[in-house]
Amino acid sequence: MSRRIFLIRHAMPDIPLGERWCVGGRSDFPLGRLGRIQAARLPFVKELEGVRTVFASPLIRAIETARPLCAERRIMPGLEEQDMGVWDGLSFREIMARYPELYAARESDPSLLPDGAESEAAVAGRMREAIDRCLRESEGDIALVSHKGAIAAITSQRSKLGYTSLSVLEENNGVLRVGEVGRQPRPELTDALCLAMLRASGADEALVAHCRAVAALSDEMGAALTEKGIELDSEAVHAAALLHDIAKGERDHAAVGGLWLIELGFPKLAEIVRQHTEPDSDALNEAGVVFLADKLVRGAERVELEERFGASLAKCKTPEARAAHARRFELARSLKNTIDRLKGAE
Repeated sequence: MSRRIFLIRHAMPDIPLGERWCVGGRSDFPLGRLGRIQAARLPFVKELEGVRTVFASPLIRAIETARPLCAERRIMPGLEEQDMGVWDGLSFREIMARYPELYAARESDPSLLPDGAESEAAVAGRMREAIDRCLRESEGDIALVSHKGAIAAITSQRSKLGYTSLSVLEENNGVLRVGEVGRQPRPELTDALCLAMLRASGADEALVAHCRAVAALSDEMGAALTEKGIELDSEAVHAAALLHDIAKGERDHAAVGGLWLIELGFPKLAEIVRQHTEPDSDALNEAGVVFLADKLVRGAERVELEERFGASLAKCKTPEARAAHARRFELARSLKNTIDRLKGAE
């Protein structure tokens, strides 16, 4: 009887932004906020629903990625990332400065390795041993949370392996066959998944309640507009409203949330979320609906625009901030007036 081994690359670690880093088997970083959101999607991937045993590499970024998938994940030595020797844990800027000749030579011959690094053959060998142990210690299909270089070594494929990408091995009578490699999971964007992602980002229950309230009001406004012949993507409105504050706490959280949703594979939602603090126009579109709904909800309670904007004005300490506040207030009033006119029309 054949068995499937799902190889999952870990989610995005909390590495310093602005530079590329050589994060191998010696260096370890926990997941960042985006990484935790990526990992939160895994229990909603259909192919993984029947998996009961999950193994993870001993590195913390793999352990944290496996956590949402299985509360009793098991640590398996041998699944860790390729050890990159003296390069491990350095930024590529540092590597280029310290080892310019080797760095340039590896562009055409990746088999050239820094001192102390593992060969791809060595990685493939220990990965195979670890997979065999995982199979002996489990039944049915299994999931292994590992790393880019390690997965590339065992599959002999260097296709792009994005964070939380899914690769499949099939085992039959001790023979491993490589199936799909590097597919990005795209689970159905249900309320349960949206809320799991929101909580994984660090949202407390007060923020979750706010996002639920904004989604409920967005649904109502969207339905009213649809009745008046204005077609909107109601599913996108609802999901974006639930996720509009996914990056709350980050500087310019609307823009950051939009970038995260692009990375997660939801470009349409990303545009709506990007505009939820200030839409690009006063058009009655998906972004306008979520923007207005957010401005009509304070905490989890519905309020009038004057109350909401009156409360936030005190936070505006500079002339630029007050001008932006006035601009957004006018946009909200324009959108609300238009919706009220449409709803009142015969």
